[in-house]
Amino acid sequence: MTLVIGLTGGIASGKSTVSNMLKEMYVTVVDADVEARLAVEKGEPAYNKIIGEFGREILMEDGEINRPKLGSIIFHQAEKRKLLNEITHPEVRKRMKEQVENAKKNNEEVVVLDIPLLFESKLTNLVDKTILVFVDHETQLHRLIARNNLSVEDAEARIRSQMPLSDKVELADAVINNNGSIADLKKQLIEVLIKWGINLE
Repeated sequence: MTLVIGLTGGIASGKSTVSNMLKEMYVTVVDADVEARLAVEKGEPAYNKIIGEFGREILMEDGEINRPKLGSIIFHQAEKRKLLNEITHPEVRKRMKEQVENAKKNNEEVVVLDIPLLFESKLTNLVDKTILVFVDHETQLHRLIARNNLSVEDAEARIRSQMPLSDKVELADAVINNNGSIADLKKQLIEVLIKWGINLE
């Protein structure tokens, strides 16, 4: 029986760090952001639908989608953003489900779906258990400013654009607190996996 775990967090919470720890443990990690990029590559079904809706002016010379140009369109127009999501999200879900099926066929003990908007996009039906990587607001703010070289105002705006981590705590099956050291983070991750019967040998 393959346990499917949804891994989520917030911006600068340390989710990617936990994702990398899992990969080091030879756990299959399916990254929603990577799948979203692959889903809109030239020749993919979503690629043709996007051109049909947004026109060829969003393409670069090599025919690939100009992501910044598309981003600038959807950033300012909510209905266009909704349209793009309606095209891409089903394709991303399909790609992720295929990888879960492969893991099950290979009798893997666990597969992790790394989904930033797991709760917001109501994708918990894809997983058996959820892990939230949590940080307090101050830590999140300082890390985001340092990582992305942002002003306090810009960093606050990005954090506010997401569901608060404190709200996600109520929804998650397990919460890993990332206010401390990397070693402490890894210890908590291992404890959760062991609790859920994952053999890490």
